Amino acid sequence: GSHIWHPKRSKKMLDCHHFPHCIIRNLIQSDSFTENLQRELLDLNFHEKSNDLYKFNQSDDLKKRKEPHITGLFGRFRSWLGEVLGVELKPTVDISCSKYQYTDVLLCHDDELEGRRVAFILYFVPPWESSDGGTLDLFSADVKKCCGEVSGVAVVQSTDGCLSVCLSRFHGPSLERPPRHTEPPFPRSPHLLKDVSVLLLEWLNPLHLDVDYQSQCLSLQEEKFKEVSEALRSTDVQWTKQGPPNRMTSLESFPQCVSACWALLLSEAFLLLLSNFTGLRLHYLSPSDEDKEEEKDQEDEQEREATGSSGYKPSANKNTKGPSTPVCVGELRRWAHGDYTLLHDGDASRAEYALDLLLPLSCPGWQTEFGGFTSYIANEEDEELLMVYPEVNSLALVYRDKETLKFVKHIIHRSSTLPIGDSCRRAVYDFSFVCYE
Repeated sequence: GSHIWHPKRSKKMLDCHHFPHCIIRNLIQSDSFTENLQRELLDLNFHEKSNDLYKFNQSDDLKKRKEPHITGLFGRFRSWLGEVLGVELKPTVDISCSKYQYTDVLLCHDDELEGRRVAFILYFVPPWESSDGGTLDLFSADVKKCCGEVSGVAVVQSTDGCLSVCLSRFHGPSLERPPRHTEPPFPRSPHLLKDVSVLLLEWLNPLHLDVDYQSQCLSLQEEKFKEVSEALRSTDVQWTKQGPPNRMTSLESFPQCVSACWALLLSEAFLLLLSNFTGLRLHYLSPSDEDKEEEKDQEDEQEREATGSSGYKPSANKNTKGPSTPVCVGELRRWAHGDYTLLHDGDASRAEYALDLLLPLSCPGWQTEFGGFTSYIANEEDEELLMVYPEVNSLALVYRDKETLKFVKHIIHRSSTLPIGDSCRRAVYDFSFVCYE
């Protein structure tokens, strides 16, 4: 009712940086209403939500709830908002309650508007300090870097507090969105032309060069692995932040041993070795499906000639185009507290058949709960297909189809509390390559 809200006596803070938003303190006049509302909300059933963008517990949609204090959040309040903003808000309301506990987060993102004009957030918090986290962070619009205004909820650092948030979205006439910026893809290149086959003997565990052991996990020789790991931890290495913040946050000059490892992973010899491992055509000398089909046809022909049979017909629908040149794209990455990648609206349309190659370095003592693992999911599905955890000196190979997407899970604050020593590190380094046939 009208006695609950008192906007005229509320303290308001209106700010247009980075985009128009307003903070209204003491909006609800009745303390008992606030207490009853909080009790109704916390009595709801909450479901754990976790993907590339967020981790928290959320209720079901509240617009069909009949509790008196929950229904008070829309109705008269919606009418008042419409009058203040000069916008005719529709009866449609999206409303839910979320609970953010230690390490929970909602990462920076840009929402598709879809007719939503106002986001209304009501906080229920115990005594709270800025060091406890959970702030609502707003970022400016930059069509060259982002797709519009973006926001996120900072990681909750409080170990014993719970940030309860009631989020409502009120609908109205849609606004025209700015054109979506398309980021250029990383350049792809074929294998390195120089002969570095000697690197296989210097760098790889010799067992993996034996055909009988090539089905086992690939790894570097222990001395080489330690050398590269120590070089990457050097303070002399300059890392470049990758962005924008609603997409990802991941060397300018390579130490010699790191350059040698990079050359190994892009070398002719190594890609031929991977072709033997996987059966994929990752080097132009690797046999293609057409080559195998032609070889089979020749064997069939020779067998028929030997037996005197006739009626041989070559395989139909042969590809008259020459085989494509296999290419790769690679990165050397450092992952620490606050780093992550997100799925993007355009990822699914650009997805291709590809082999992911991931070689983690310098990650002893790293725990799954820290994040930093690579998660594979099916397009438009929440179910996780595979999680690749950074394991010391173990090369991970994942072949994905056009319906499979991947992201690196946000690394939480707890990882930065690790002691710095021989057994624990606060960052994970990795070589990440994507190979295309």
